[in-house]
Amino acid sequence: MLTIKAEQLGKKYRKEWIFRRVDLTLTAGTSYTFVGPNGSGKSTLLQLLTGNLPISEGKITYTLNGTVLESERWFRQVSIAAPYLELVEELTLDELLVFHQTFKPFKAGLTSEAVAERLLLSHARHKEIKFFSSGMKQRVKLGLAFFSDAPVVILDEPTSNLDRQGAAWYHEQVRQLTPDQLLLIGSNQPEEYDFCPNVLDVMQWK
Repeated sequence: MLTIKAEQLGKKYRKEWIFRRVDLTLTAGTSYTFVGPNGSGKSTLLQLLTGNLPISEGKITYTLNGTVLESERWFRQVSIAAPYLELVEELTLDELLVFHQTFKPFKAGLTSEAVAERLLLSHARHKEIKFFSSGMKQRVKLGLAFFSDAPVVILDEPTSNLDRQGAAWYHEQVRQLTPDQLLLIGSNQPEEYDFCPNVLDVMQWK
């Protein structure tokens, strides 16, 4: 069982506090969505929980089966899709998928060919990412998060740049995450998290 525990967590930029006194216990096997207006701190909070940003006060503890994880081991447990994360655009889709597996393998039984098929991008396997549309790039980002063998999946604004077909694909894939995974979402679009049982407004920590 994997757990993220935040205690009196706070983040400030220069002299302005984004949020303070955040107490959370997030447990694998369910999903949590952080909501709030643009600029409220959803992305910042997700980046703190992933360890991508330093905290200003408080602490975060990552526990796996009763063992506290150091940051190096923790990063291996997380797969994330977010607008601020860039793909290596000089690579073809095939090359990107092979490269990705060198530091985060796909779930059991999934080859790069199978992932391309599940992305609905088999026809573009040999095309460089820089020639993909914004919607295709977003599908790739989401697919790398969905199909990686990681117990924690973090999705920030998951349907940005997706058309109706892409949004339907997102809902199909997100519902296929395994029961032992922890899903964290940052969103202000209800249709992105209508399946989520735990919705937390970041404005409560202002």
